Amino acid sequence: MKQIDSHVHIVGTGAGDTGCWMRSGGWRAPLEWLMCRHIGLPRDAFARDFDQIYVARLLEMVRVSSLDAAVILAMDEVYDPNGVRMEGAGSFYVPNDYVLMLGKQHPEFLPGISIHPARPDAMEALEHGLENGAVLLKLLPNCHNVDCNDRRYQKFWERMAEARLPLLAHTGGEHTVPVINAKLADPRTLTLPLECGVPVIAAHSATRSGLFDPDYLDVLEEMMTRFPNLYADNSAFNIPIRSAAIRRCRESPLVERMLHGSDFPVLIYGHWAWLRGLIDHATFRRWQKEPNVLERDYQLKKAMGFPEEVFTRAAGLLRGVTG
Repeated sequence: MKQIDSHVHIVGTGAGDTGCWMRSGGWRAPLEWLMCRHIGLPRDAFARDFDQIYVARLLEMVRVSSLDAAVILAMDEVYDPNGVRMEGAGSFYVPNDYVLMLGKQHPEFLPGISIHPARPDAMEALEHGLENGAVLLKLLPNCHNVDCNDRRYQKFWERMAEARLPLLAHTGGEHTVPVINAKLADPRTLTLPLECGVPVIAAHSATRSGLFDPDYLDVLEEMMTRFPNLYADNSAFNIPIRSAAIRRCRESPLVERMLHGSDFPVLIYGHWAWLRGLIDHATFRRWQKEPNVLERDYQLKKAMGFPEEVFTRAAGLLRGVTG
């Protein structure tokens, strides 16, 4: 079975007419610099063809890693429930056509589209994605301002269910992308798509990102007893607060529904797993030195005790992907 990282972000400035944009600089500048340094981009990447440099580096890392493929994610803009784009909201945008094109060019890339279901053209955009190889659809309900339980979106979820297109939805706290409605971090906002039959992946397993975020892990576990089509991923588990949930996520019912995801380019450090006693010091030192952060994340999670099925489960869940 293919080993897949099911949660990898594409970002871009629009260099090379990719259609991407970022709100960079200001208070975001130190984090941007740190992420670029973390994944091995040159210091002057933003002054050059950033989008091409980023994709080339990501492709190189996938190819020399233990992974067979990575799901690369588009990022839609923010809309209100009436389908009006909210000016000034959101911190970056990645068009669906860009990730669909990259997926056609490189077999290591599996394209994940992003469509706010309130968009006037949402159904047309969904059909376009299905026709061009989308393997899942990604949303951050709390950041995209999507109450997935809004009945106006039911036909959208029903079409996804019919096509067996999974929904990868952010759950739990968020401190990298601006939050529009914090209450939509609750996994219960995913009830309607689940009832419609959509395979849903709760990104980050509804864990806390910040110290004072609500912890929805109990809610997620309870929902898994009711919805056999509900899954979770272990993306961003190599950061300080989310790492507190790792032991619980290696146990039932979560581990039987868990997928591997890195949340690249979010920082990946083994310190937290070591300090929590999840890996020994020798393992920490060995993999913390690994410059390929996709491989580092993969090997750290293997060492933490996530079983083989976690790394191959996506191959049987993603649309159009075979083992």
